[in-house]
Amino acid sequence: MNLTILEEPELEFGGGNRHVDIRFGIRDYGPFDLQSSRAPKEVRVGLIGTTETVEGTTRWLEKCSQGVAQKQTKQPNLFPAFPPISSTSSFCCAFVADASLARTLTNTSLETVSNEATIADRVERAVDLFIKEVEFLAENSNPDVIVCALPVEVLEMVYEERKSPGRKDLHHLLKARTMQWRIPIQLILPSTYDESKARKLKRTGIPRPLQDEATRAWNIFSALYYKAGGTPWRLVRDSSQFSACFVGISFFESLDRSRLTTSMAQVFNELGEGVVVRGGSASLSKDDRQPHLSGDDCQALITDALAKYRDVHRTLPARVVIHKSSPFSQEEEAGARKAIKEARIDIYDLVHVNDSEIRLYRDGVYPPLRGTFLQTSGRSGVLYTKGSVPFFETYPGMYVPKPVSIKIAAGDQTPLGHAKEILALTKMNWNSTQFDGGMPLTLTAAQSVGNVLKHCQDNQRIEPRYCFYM
Repeated sequence: MNLTILEEPELEFGGGNRHVDIRFGIRDYGPFDLQSSRAPKEVRVGLIGTTETVEGTTRWLEKCSQGVAQKQTKQPNLFPAFPPISSTSSFCCAFVADASLARTLTNTSLETVSNEATIADRVERAVDLFIKEVEFLAENSNPDVIVCALPVEVLEMVYEERKSPGRKDLHHLLKARTMQWRIPIQLILPSTYDESKARKLKRTGIPRPLQDEATRAWNIFSALYYKAGGTPWRLVRDSSQFSACFVGISFFESLDRSRLTTSMAQVFNELGEGVVVRGGSASLSKDDRQPHLSGDDCQALITDALAKYRDVHRTLPARVVIHKSSPFSQEEEAGARKAIKEARIDIYDLVHVNDSEIRLYRDGVYPPLRGTFLQTSGRSGVLYTKGSVPFFETYPGMYVPKPVSIKIAAGDQTPLGHAKEILALTKMNWNSTQFDGGMPLTLTAAQSVGNVLKHCQDNQRIEPRYCFYM
């Protein structure tokens, strides 16, 4: 066994400058694509909601554009201020949300939701209301992103204290049904712009804890910029290394539960540009009770994923890294190898990544440092992607962190090399600007993509870009 403390990976921002923290990087250097002709210079934000939620969201976006003060804390690096937005600072673009881009829901239309007898029917009715307005905006204003500002009344109508299996979810169903207009959707809760509207915990009546306002602003504006086609940050690329794409294979249960598992792949390059591919049905193995694909289905999924990658990027990578949420069976490994060989790619790695049962401890009251890596064999190890963060000068989590298990099924990369890549990939989450993510992007994307795909029809054309699922 060998214990290593990995350095916090840097990210790349405007002008090729680097920083370990997303927020400080954007504040000091601007987004990565700052000097690109493809970078958004203006993000037109469509708004849908009641008069109250549209006005509240508009005021909050305008307020944040002027800057949000830092939270009073002993950890200033964990809670930085949100800087003013201008053509020469922070995201270096304008975020426009005016009356011509807004559509309001009437009280009468909301009554049609409350009149439905079941929660599932209320979800359907509420989604229909938003779909009508998304269609109008898409055909008449064509904004870059549409914000659905959910009213408290709708949230209360569709709230389900105990999440039942196979239930319809407003967030996921709305994203699935609006995909056809090819405009990314961002949902905003009332508590985002008004802390007094934070939902209360059923058992105690205490409002749910909220992020500080500056952090909320960082997360929302980063997501809007990315969904509008921008690249806020990217992984630092070593010019001495081969170009690589990272593929995540994971599984989700169909909404009607008629198919136990369905496979999908997420393909990302170093910019974090993602392509989503839907695969065929999988089955639980009698041996390990884990979902697996047949060899042919695995080959087809990887072949399709690489074809989609080539369509988007006009080339294939020199190296393919496949992360899978369950162990690779012999059939899956053979299928993946065949697909990669047929694409004439010589360098590849197949890696099983999931939660580890191993726990490490260190002196004192804080958990191990983020980046702590224990190599347990020549083909495996455990990595703490969550833990105490020196840059934050604290452990920012609420619970005891779990390390990530890394098991190599095939390939030439060492466990330490994979640990470094996985640690970097935990920072590629455009819904969160706090960089200490748990799982790599290849697999964290799985949950959001799977949640939306299960609400899509089998014959529905799905958007390949990841921004439609996050």
